[in-house]
Amino acid sequence: MFDLRRFTGHEMKISDKLMEFNWGFLLLLGVISSIGFAMLYSVADGSFSPWAMKQIVRFGIGSAIMIGVALIDLRVWMRVAYPLYAVALVLVAAVDIVGFKGMGAQRWLNLGIIQIQPSEIMKITILLALARYFHGLALDEVSRLRNLIVPALLIVVPVGLVVKQPDLGTAILLTVAGGVIFFAAGLAWRYFIIAGLAVLGAIPVIWERLHDYQRNRVFTFLDPERDPLGAGYHILQSKIALGSGGLFGKGFMAGTQAHLNFLPEKQTDFIFTMLGEELGFVGGIVLLSLYFAALMFSLNVAIQCRNQFGRLLALGVSVTLFFYVFINTAMVMGLLPVVGVPLPLVSYGGTAMLSLMFAFGLLMSCYIHRNLEIGRGGSNFW
Repeated sequence: MFDLRRFTGHEMKISDKLMEFNWGFLLLLGVISSIGFAMLYSVADGSFSPWAMKQIVRFGIGSAIMIGVALIDLRVWMRVAYPLYAVALVLVAAVDIVGFKGMGAQRWLNLGIIQIQPSEIMKITILLALARYFHGLALDEVSRLRNLIVPALLIVVPVGLVVKQPDLGTAILLTVAGGVIFFAAGLAWRYFIIAGLAVLGAIPVIWERLHDYQRNRVFTFLDPERDPLGAGYHILQSKIALGSGGLFGKGFMAGTQAHLNFLPEKQTDFIFTMLGEELGFVGGIVLLSLYFAALMFSLNVAIQCRNQFGRLLALGVSVTLFFYVFINTAMVMGLLPVVGVPLPLVSYGGTAMLSLMFAFGLLMSCYIHRNLEIGRGGSNFW
């Protein structure tokens, strides 16, 4: 007979876990998302259709997913880490076979009732898989070369598939998040130095394999004025919009660059630019401060966890959140080349929203079960 306790833990009742759940953190995520709802409402010139209402519904669904994921015992997530990674890897591989193109890239799968971007799912499952692997190793075993083959493949295989789509932004996020977990697990510095030198040595090869538009993005990053009506158009319009916002902005729904359609992709990758134009420097700082609060909570969860799996998983979620925000905001300011990285919970997007809420559910599971001790050999949960 199905026993719910097998999926919610023996030590704590569901009511106890709901009391332990940090509702303030969910409220914080709701405030961040509400800023996104407002911006999407403004993008549509004062209409909840076609973006804002869908995003509100997705956040509602995502919140339910987050709570459900948080109530599941952390040892269950450790047991299913590899199967979930395998499913995500199959989905990413399937994109190359049956995926469909959108905006010049083949990144999506059509499952009939919904369309998903598997690379967004992979960002989360790779954290689970790496945390599960390194949880099973003692500190003195982490830096042994034979123990690095499996986790390296866990990163390299999906990164290779994602680059082929092509989706350089996601590939960077997967690599960086994986590298941080390697570091947190205790990998010796010499491996990072070797990896860094290898990347430097491979730059000429990587450059030759980049698509023309990706090279243009690098050239545009270095000199946006070289093609102001072509490759440099996005970033130049973004800078104009941000600069015109000033200290307090032009006012909600009063942004000229966005509403006169000078600013491209304003509901997705460049939504922070629209916020800066309408709400100004102060509005941008408020949003970044909210992200900072979410990041601090996430890092605090990692510090409090008494088991290695939860510690690494919480840190992975923290790093993913940080680089989402950093890359997107730096990109629209012209501090990084333009890549397809959305602003978390604010940019329009279904898979990105739901996968991130799932990740926050895992983070909350780490928080609820932070005092749980799990042996390196795994768990006797089942």
